[in-house]
Amino acid sequence: MRIAVITYEARGSYATTDVADEDLILEQILAELGLDFTFEVWSDDGVDWTAYSHLLMKSPWDYFDRYPEFLAWCQKVKSLGIPVINNMDTVIRNSDKRYLQEIEDRGFSIVPTIFNSKNQIPDIEACFGVFGTEQMVIKPTVSGGAKNTMKIEKGNWQADREEIEKLLASENFMLQPFVREVAEVGEFSYLFFNGKFSHAVLKSAKSGEFRVQHFFGGQIHPIDPTLIELVYIQKIIDEFAANTLYARVDGVWIKGVFYLMELELIEPYLFLFTSKEGRENYKNAIRERFGV
Repeated sequence: MRIAVITYEARGSYATTDVADEDLILEQILAELGLDFTFEVWSDDGVDWTAYSHLLMKSPWDYFDRYPEFLAWCQKVKSLGIPVINNMDTVIRNSDKRYLQEIEDRGFSIVPTIFNSKNQIPDIEACFGVFGTEQMVIKPTVSGGAKNTMKIEKGNWQADREEIEKLLASENFMLQPFVREVAEVGEFSYLFFNGKFSHAVLKSAKSGEFRVQHFFGGQIHPIDPTLIELVYIQKIIDEFAANTLYARVDGVWIKGVFYLMELELIEPYLFLFTSKEGRENYKNAIRERFGV
């Protein structure tokens, strides 16, 4: 057995002094397990993928900047019949956040969303009305790290109309009401390995910011979820991520209701530095998956 661990061209560039480089943590875990592995850049045309028995997705963190190229690579790997963890059909489906529509259609609450196709400029004023809000967030359906994410105000969005419409014409976007609980309380992330809950964190934005990512000054706090929270989140995992090595459920609780923001099944940051148990759970899940 020989494993290619999938990473990105600028490996390490997303790491900061605030959080651990999880490529390095995974490297340590795989070595501890005695597995034969090599980190490979997904976009490197010089890689002979047939030399590997398995591909382990970890950090293809530039896929959203090179999406057509990434999808072509996914199809190439599929055609070679190499097992991928998480599996390639899951990766392709999860790469575009329009998957959230399917989850909502199956009865789970998501943050209210209007999905807008490229070059179809929506009636922004009407969208404010649909949501009954004074503030909206727009972001691409294929994105990461809050790329091209904007918060706009009903009273003054016209001042940025040209920039907004240029963005909306460039790719598929999603429009959502601004959820004040994200800024005031934070965004919850629940981590699962092999379908079992491992650990959870609360990501809170710095004062005056609505984006919770650490590179925008956000803080990360380990939390102990309630049984009620876990019973509900487990239902999402069981229905949409049952056969995954790793899954991260991101969302916000409002008056006892969980509104899903993302179900991360491609390359989620796993917040292993917040939990010794989390690292061990990840290691055990890999051990179980590869039978070592």
